[in-house]
Amino acid sequence: MKLSKPVGISLFLLCVAFLSPRAWGVTATYTNSSQNVTLTGLGGSGGIGQSQVTWGACAYDGTNTNCTVSAPYTGVGGGGTISIVLSYRGDGTSPFTANSISPGSNMITFGLLPGNSGSIVVSLQESTGANVTFLSNNFFFYYSNATCTGAASSCSVGQVGLTPGATITGTVYGTFDATPVIVAVVSASSFGEFAAVAPATWMEIYGTNLANVKSQTWGSADFNGYAAPTTLGADTVTIGGQSAFIDFISPLQVNALAPSNTPLGSQPVVVTAPGGTSAPFMLTVNATEPGLDAPPLFNIGGFQYVVALFADGTFVLPVNAVPGLPSRPAQANDEIVLYGIGFGPVTPNIPAGMLVEQANSLASFEMSIGGVPVTNVPYAGLAPNYTGLYQFNVVVPANAGTGAVPLTFTVGGGAGTQTLYLAVSN
Repeated sequence: MKLSKPVGISLFLLCVAFLSPRAWGVTATYTNSSQNVTLTGLGGSGGIGQSQVTWGACAYDGTNTNCTVSAPYTGVGGGGTISIVLSYRGDGTSPFTANSISPGSNMITFGLLPGNSGSIVVSLQESTGANVTFLSNNFFFYYSNATCTGAASSCSVGQVGLTPGATITGTVYGTFDATPVIVAVVSASSFGEFAAVAPATWMEIYGTNLANVKSQTWGSADFNGYAAPTTLGADTVTIGGQSAFIDFISPLQVNALAPSNTPLGSQPVVVTAPGGTSAPFMLTVNATEPGLDAPPLFNIGGFQYVVALFADGTFVLPVNAVPGLPSRPAQANDEIVLYGIGFGPVTPNIPAGMLVEQANSLASFEMSIGGVPVTNVPYAGLAPNYTGLYQFNVVVPANAGTGAVPLTFTVGGGAGTQTLYLAVSN
């Protein structure tokens, strides 16, 4: 099964302001830092300034430059020391920039100069001896007794950013909020990316502070026999109060499989991570929410092709449609294989989270290719050796047309909502 993985982001949110801690999360309050933070104005337009960031004390490890600001903190695990580390490739000057979010604002976003990469890591070294690390941007700071040079009218972050060569420097204090925050939940994006799911459906959860590791995907050691894990790393997910099965975690995205006993209707999705427990994100759960695998890579010439395979692994696409992928159109009487999620229960019942080890069947599944009903369906059910993934072996009917022909399907009498095509030739 192919669930989409997170893509890189170029902006890190850093607010020079205080936000009240959320009751369901973990907030560390830190006092004056041991190092200075310096912003050097680069100028701006429309009242929106930009500064180059010099963050604390920097050291080059042979690959990256790691710049650290540390300070004592309270509020988590009995207190301790917080370290906020900005890292970037190479041993040159810092590529991090601070950009006002609106004209004259002292609230800023961190960015990177073009062609650079970087990361932000926050670590809490608790007085109890525990060390917890977050890949997070959710921290806030004030300057302590800041000094400025060259600022035109005031010693402030916003004014310095507008004034080329001006600086503001000093120690900082503020808060770090490690609370997981969910901003969106959709069904697996390659399979339709619907705003609703069904029981036993893969979903993608997006937000911040969703995990304290860069990324982790389940492995064989995470399974209990044939049962998929409900905990991955230090993360758990519930939907409708039921534990979901977790395939992938990262700070910005979690992939999880809703259990078969997920209640229908509007249900809360909750992520628990080292930083606490998220507020519930309400998600609609329908009896079915079917989608076939059709990733953006297969949108060719304005046609969204479904992922379909011949027995030899060749994709059903126009020849040479995607560089590096062997492909050819299907013809009448060819048997092809498609994959989907959200199609509902099978017989015999196989609960979500269990690797499929026996043949099963999906009732009332129908498909048409080029408007012609598919009458030969050798298999329609959960895919062997997977969980939450459906497999459809279908034989292309005669007279289905040529070129990009529409592919439609129904399950339980309800039509799928994706607009899909299959490559067919004579």
